[in-house]
Amino acid sequence: MTTKERYKGIIDWFSENMPVAETELHYGNPFQLLVAVILSAQCTDKRVNIVTPPLFRDFPTPETMAASSPDVIFEYIKSVTFPNNKSKALTGAARMIVEKYGGKVPSTMDELIKLPGVGRKTANVMLAVVFDKPAMAVDTHVFRVSNRIGLTDNSKTPFETEKTLVKNFPPELLPKAHHWLILHGRYVCTARKPKCDECGIKSYCKYYAEHPLEMQKQSLCK
Repeated sequence: MTTKERYKGIIDWFSENMPVAETELHYGNPFQLLVAVILSAQCTDKRVNIVTPPLFRDFPTPETMAASSPDVIFEYIKSVTFPNNKSKALTGAARMIVEKYGGKVPSTMDELIKLPGVGRKTANVMLAVVFDKPAMAVDTHVFRVSNRIGLTDNSKTPFETEKTLVKNFPPELLPKAHHWLILHGRYVCTARKPKCDECGIKSYCKYYAEHPLEMQKQSLCK
């Protein structure tokens, strides 16, 4: 199977079976999504969605969060991973948004990655979800699933994965493809025990092709 054939088969299946694919993070505006994505680093979306309602209620804008302090924000987010670092990042990002960007979340990669707590993955999420730009955010699910099913050829870094996916997915599908891969990795192509028997794209999957059915059954029983 060629790379082109694999991409086409996977795109066709997801387009038919998951025509709507969106982030599972809850947010009401670009700033709230930025906060949620920063909080989601090495943390589950479920936990973030528990934490953010009171945080967004009391700090709905960059201005209100910028006027607060890391110690105050910490009390709202202390149940997420790395709350000390994230509380500092959130207040720092809010202040930069207010002071440098007039209270509006910037819309370019170069500007976004200048914000505290924002790396390339978070910036790409913002570009794709909020600004509808052809960007591919690579988190742990996207990185793992892309290598496993053969969309990438043993990429060593998230940036390598991003470049390959951007090259092979049509630009207009990149934002949706990001969510396809995340959701597939979260619920079907799981890290330790991929649910190959439930997978709709297994006929296009490099991992499935290289593992006889009996071996797959053995791995599922471990």
